[in-house]
Amino acid sequence: MRAAVLKEHGEPLEIEEVDEPEVTPDGAVIEVEACGICRSDWHGWQGDWGWLGLETPEGQILGHEPAGRIVAVGENVTQFSEGDHVAIPFNLGDGTCMQCRRGHGNTCENVMPLGFVEPAPGAFAEEVHVPAADHNLVALPDGVSSVDMAGLGCRFMTSFHGLAHRADVGAGDWLAVHGCGGVGLSAVHIGDALGANVIAVDLTEEKLDRAENLGAVETVNASESDDVPEAVKSLAGGGADVSVDALGIATTCQNSVGSLGTRGQHVQIGLTTEEEEGMVSLPTDAMVMQEVEFIASLGMPPTRYDEIFRMVSTGKLDPSAVVSETVGLEDVSEKLAAMTDFETAGIPVVDEF
Repeated sequence: MRAAVLKEHGEPLEIEEVDEPEVTPDGAVIEVEACGICRSDWHGWQGDWGWLGLETPEGQILGHEPAGRIVAVGENVTQFSEGDHVAIPFNLGDGTCMQCRRGHGNTCENVMPLGFVEPAPGAFAEEVHVPAADHNLVALPDGVSSVDMAGLGCRFMTSFHGLAHRADVGAGDWLAVHGCGGVGLSAVHIGDALGANVIAVDLTEEKLDRAENLGAVETVNASESDDVPEAVKSLAGGGADVSVDALGIATTCQNSVGSLGTRGQHVQIGLTTEEEEGMVSLPTDAMVMQEVEFIASLGMPPTRYDEIFRMVSTGKLDPSAVVSETVGLEDVSEKLAAMTDFETAGIPVVDEF
């Protein structure tokens, strides 16, 4: 089968013929119909996250936002069958550890990030294998397309978990979203659906325009503002109730925390680059005086996807609205390179393999 393989960090992926995956007793093989191209793929392509023990090895097939149809199931799989239409969360759990048993499979003690570690080859390929299929796979509702659902593997569901489960976003709250890439635009759309007044922050008018189309009531162009936190506070009448760093660089993290009002909540979704190596300085004394919360959010438990689907079915959420374009497997490297200078908008999705 054809796959996009990482040969050298920072260099174009090579399209190669590789062996098709073999199904394991508890696993399933999925024919990939669509796979989002995410900034996390960019991190893996760059060779980031060595400080987390997650530097993506050369020879890896990237891609962690797939949707498609099952073509083979293992003998121990009971909940899925060939032909089922499914999405695959990127944070594959084993289904047996304490975190998984408690419903927190996104923080599995033996998590295997799809597309980033050798035991879990990714989905920039015609087929992908998923271990512990009964635990990891998510059945998609009838009538949805794989392209529209591709973001559910990472960006859309990550934003949903951060806002709907980890933070306390309520009707009328002021929500600031710092960084309007795929995760950020998803957060704008989800925050609006949850009833928040969303302030979108980014460096480019194109992304801010997309944010307005997805529900942002105010925008801040960070390239034109001398003090982003003060600009957000002014719009929010004293400070945001919840603020999200959807990018993961020191500036957006610090601006997000600085945008909060008293007893506000900062949600960290973006992971850092080699410049920060996971360490960002914060105004801890001011956070204490204001009782500001710093909340981390990783992926989403597969057992809670039905919450998204119920909102999709009633028209409150539309994951397809964040999809910006569809491309071929040969175009992945170009899109990854564009992310270096934040030139992509929304979620580009591979649908030709």
